[in-house]
Amino acid sequence: MKKIRLIEVKSELGAGTRGASLGVDALKIACLNKGSDYFKRFTSVEVPNLNDVMFEKNLFPHAKYIDSILQTYKRISHTVEQTLELGMFPLVLAGDHSNAGGTIAGIKATYPDKTLGVIWVDAHADIHSPYTTPSGNMHGMPLAASLAEDNKDCQVNEPAPETIFFWEALKKVGTEEPKIKHQHIVYIVTRSYEKPEVFLFDKYNIKNFTYPEVIAKGLEQVAQEALAKLKDCDIIYVSFDVDSLDSKFSKGTGTPVEVGLNVDQAKELCGHLVRSPKVVCFEMVEINPTLDAENIMAQNAFEILEHTTQAIVERLHQEA
Repeated sequence: MKKIRLIEVKSELGAGTRGASLGVDALKIACLNKGSDYFKRFTSVEVPNLNDVMFEKNLFPHAKYIDSILQTYKRISHTVEQTLELGMFPLVLAGDHSNAGGTIAGIKATYPDKTLGVIWVDAHADIHSPYTTPSGNMHGMPLAASLAEDNKDCQVNEPAPETIFFWEALKKVGTEEPKIKHQHIVYIVTRSYEKPEVFLFDKYNIKNFTYPEVIAKGLEQVAQEALAKLKDCDIIYVSFDVDSLDSKFSKGTGTPVEVGLNVDQAKELCGHLVRSPKVVCFEMVEINPTLDAENIMAQNAFEILEHTTQAIVERLHQEA
């Protein structure tokens, strides 16, 4: 891979709070205010979104807007696949975290025979299905869709047949088979989850590096251990949700949670992770400037983005 390609995904269909579609533009404003040429340095492509459907009534209470999210997944998957086939590194800047399911589908469509690992830096586990979701918001479901995981052992909802139809289709975007395995997910600073998600953590022994563990071990060691956990994986995708930051630093996101990373810690962590030659894609999500004051969330996120991108550039340069 010679170059980075920015993939802008302004879809916010999966969020419970409106405004994540403005996250990419908020990053660009932060870039301008800093006097950076970041968005000039890299080629970019925007994935068309279907946010207009939010003006219509949602028909799927246990998987809101899932019909349009299915189309969005397909568009993201195609764009990620095309980027990888061009020999470029996809750096995805997305609205809400449901979009990550499309990114994972695109990676797996490109590399169907490779084992894909996922490092999920996020306050939330995002491993619900329409059968277990407490909210129906699909930004809580991308990993379950990628795993083809219904988790019916913990079923609390009775999704309508139409919902199940679209859910089954969502699981098959990119490849017919599940994109990832449970044991190939590593969480970092995840601290907000429900019982059905804990059930899967325990059932599959999924690793979560808690905030106290991160502080005790240090960022570099946590990154090394996370990568070592995925030693059986051929390729790795890193997904960074800005709510992994402590809520002091992440007011401008839909679901902030206390006791998380600060900006410097996030920079160091992401920098260490993307230096691994196995990492083929990085994604940043859930910046919502409508919940913010003076664009502080996007400024913090842009600082993390710049640092992480520089680490990727240096790695690609060495590999060239």
